[in-house]
Amino acid sequence: MNRILPVFRRNLSDSWRSLLGWTLGLAAVLFLYLPLYPSLGGGGQLEDIISSLPPELVETLGYDQISSGAGYTQSTFFGLMGFLLTTIAAVLWGSAAIAGAEESGRAELDLAHGIGRGQYAIESAAAVLVRILWLGAFSGLVVWALNDSAELGLDGWRVVGASAALTGLASLTASAALLAGAVTGRRIWATGVGAGIAVVGYILQALAKQSDDLEWLNGLSPYAWAYRQSPLAEGVDPGGLALTWGLAVVFVAASAVALRARDLRG
Repeated sequence: MNRILPVFRRNLSDSWRSLLGWTLGLAAVLFLYLPLYPSLGGGGQLEDIISSLPPELVETLGYDQISSGAGYTQSTFFGLMGFLLTTIAAVLWGSAAIAGAEESGRAELDLAHGIGRGQYAIESAAAVLVRILWLGAFSGLVVWALNDSAELGLDGWRVVGASAALTGLASLTASAALLAGAVTGRRIWATGVGAGIAVVGYILQALAKQSDDLEWLNGLSPYAWAYRQSPLAEGVDPGGLALTWGLAVVFVAASAVALRARDLRG
């Protein structure tokens, strides 16, 4: 086996079809939603629609700023459909990286060729991260390409910040799935933990919007860390972004430790 990043290189080569599929899915969502903004009267019709909805629902979905180009893009893509698609991809990739490889017997075979367990975990995480970064960069580029024609009025550096927040959230869920897989060796647990963090984070920020007394829940929600301050309208929150990415790095390091401390399945 080639000794130069063998796990990383193989994971990327084996997953290109999956990556292409998720890339096309994100492109479809972006080309479906963003060009609709001008036809909605630059936000005028949207204001009428939103005003007819229950205020609690508007707050939960983040539609309170949807009449602006930045608010529309954040609400429809970065905060909803883009978040959903990248999270699903991240959880699937993260759960397959260690737990899936162990259940199939591939991890044991790789380790028998002299690859260290810590190296295996780090290279697996790096392959997942590269795919997530690609999805974030691609999404940002498409948003910027549609910015003028869709009359969104977005600033380029804020699009970069929104993409960084999106990839940070996806990396956190992927690394949580990776860690659960390293600890248990079971893909079902890895998937559950990764998806659970994303779902619970979204629910906590939604509850925090319903009452000032519940605002403290934002401190427990990765979704709120990334999006409590709208990256497209106000600029990304550096503290929230650092916390999201920092925790993802901690989970990856813990995965390497956990894999080294546990016997693998035969």
